[in-house]
Amino acid sequence: MLLASLWGASFLFMRISTVEFGPVATAAVRVSIASVFLMPILLYKGLGSQLRQHWKRVFFVGLLNSGIPFACYAFALLSITTGLSSLLNATVPMFGALVAWVWLRDRPTLSRTLGLVIGFAGVAMLAWDKASFKPDASGLSSGWAILACLLACVCYGISASYTKRHLAGLPTLVTAAGSQLGAALGLALPTWWLWPAQTPSRSAWLAVLAVGVFCTGLAYVLFFSLIEKIGPARAITVTFVVPVFAVVYGALFLSETVT
Repeated sequence: MLLASLWGASFLFMRISTVEFGPVATAAVRVSIASVFLMPILLYKGLGSQLRQHWKRVFFVGLLNSGIPFACYAFALLSITTGLSSLLNATVPMFGALVAWVWLRDRPTLSRTLGLVIGFAGVAMLAWDKASFKPDASGLSSGWAILACLLACVCYGISASYTKRHLAGLPTLVTAAGSQLGAALGLALPTWWLWPAQTPSRSAWLAVLAVGVFCTGLAYVLFFSLIEKIGPARAITVTFVVPVFAVVYGALFLSETVT
C-alpha cells in the first residue's frame, strides 16, 4: 500500500514537470535525483564493491525498469490524464506474469490467471474509447500515449523477471541505487540534446524533486525488496492498486474528472 501510494503520486508529479522539462529530461532528472539520494546511503553501508562487481546487469535493469518507462510515461502525460496512464500501468502484472511463465517457468495458478484476465479486461474497457491516433489541438494523439504506456509496462514485466533471474541475493539497496545511476547515465546524452530552452519554473523543479526522492528513490528500495521476498510476478501486482491513488490525486490536485 505504501509503494502504491508513492507510485500513484509519481503520475501527478510527472504531469506537472513534463510540461516544462519535456519527457526525456523529466525522466533523466527524476533518476538523477534518485541516484543522488541513494548512492551516498549505499556507500555509507559499504556496498560499493558489490555494485562494481555487478554494475553491467544493474545498469541494464536501470534502463529497462526506469529510464525507458519513465520517459514513456512522461510523454504519455502530455496528452492523457494521470488517471488513464495509471490505469494502463495496471497491465504490468499481466505482462509480468507472462514473462515469468515463459522465462522463469513460474506458471500462474487458475485463480491468478482469472484475476489477471479480469484485471486486463477492466483496463481495456476503461481505455478503449480514449485510444485515438487523431492529433488534438496540441498536435499530440492519445493513441501514441497509450502505446507508450504499454511499452513501459512490457519493460517493467521483463525487468522484474530479469532482476529475479540475474540479481537474486544482491542487497536491495545495490539494485535500487545502481539501477537509478545506470538510468541516469543512459539518458544523459539524449537529455543534453533535448534540454528545454526555457528554464523550468520552481514548481516544476519541486515536482521532479519529489518524484525523484520519494516516488523513485524510496519506492524502488521497497519494490526490489518485494521482488526478493515474494517474487516478481506477485510484487508487480502492486500496480493494480496504484490507479486508486493516482485517480484520487488527479481529481484533488489537477481537477481531473472521474468518469
